Amino acid sequence: MHSSGLGRAMGAIAVVAVFGALLVLLVSGSLHMPGLPPPVTPDLVPDPLSTQGYRQSVELGGLARATLNSALVCLIAVPLSVLVAATAGFALTQVSPRTARVVIGLSLVALMVPAIALLVPRFALFRALDLTGTLAPLIAPALIATSPLYPLVYYLAFRAVPAELYDACRLEDMSPLRIWWQVGMPLVRPVTAGVAALTFVLTWSNFLDPLVFLYERDTFTLPLALRSLATLDPTDFPVFLAGAVLATVPALMVFAVAQRGLRLRKGQGE
Repeated sequence: MHSSGLGRAMGAIAVVAVFGALLVLLVSGSLHMPGLPPPVTPDLVPDPLSTQGYRQSVELGGLARATLNSALVCLIAVPLSVLVAATAGFALTQVSPRTARVVIGLSLVALMVPAIALLVPRFALFRALDLTGTLAPLIAPALIATSPLYPLVYYLAFRAVPAELYDACRLEDMSPLRIWWQVGMPLVRPVTAGVAALTFVLTWSNFLDPLVFLYERDTFTLPLALRSLATLDPTDFPVFLAGAVLATVPALMVFAVAQRGLRLRKGQGE
């Protein structure tokens, strides 16, 4: 047990070291003075130190409006995805084992279908509905939990709950909806935190869907706005890196909040 915990700790340290070093280089590069040639070697402390890259990234890339658009999509898509995934996962525990196996098999098949293969039929559908050029196509995947993986994750979590607990709830004449909300969901809060965090990052960083469905700059999300900054002159690399920092911070904050929630839940359990 001790060796297993030590292995997990060493793995976590290695991951933090790698991504931490990349994050330091990203922040350091964003603090260079725009317009100057890129340094030959990584310069952790730029000279001169400048924050003009952040100001120019907001002005040139329209990051303020793009951030609001991305936040609006996530604000709707993340709770909706969690709701659909949680209800679907719980429903799988309440049906017959044969039906559950069929649904799980179909979900696994859906996971193997490349997302890009669905772009053409999705585009045709949303164009027929006159929804292209709006944020609706970016929110729509939440209606099917964003990914077929998330209902399966909830299914495994709800199935781990002792069946006797569900039976006791039925004896108390509780409806399936009450059992799901009052009994099941409180017991799988770590899963909810994990699914919400993953859905947020997937939605926040989604580049392909906005590229296909959005045409007006006022509707651009953050990944599209960052792509426009990537076309600047190489001497303006701090502007692009500053935009990347601004886009990365919300994702890090969400993961930090989710991790804190998991730790608090673990402490309460102990």
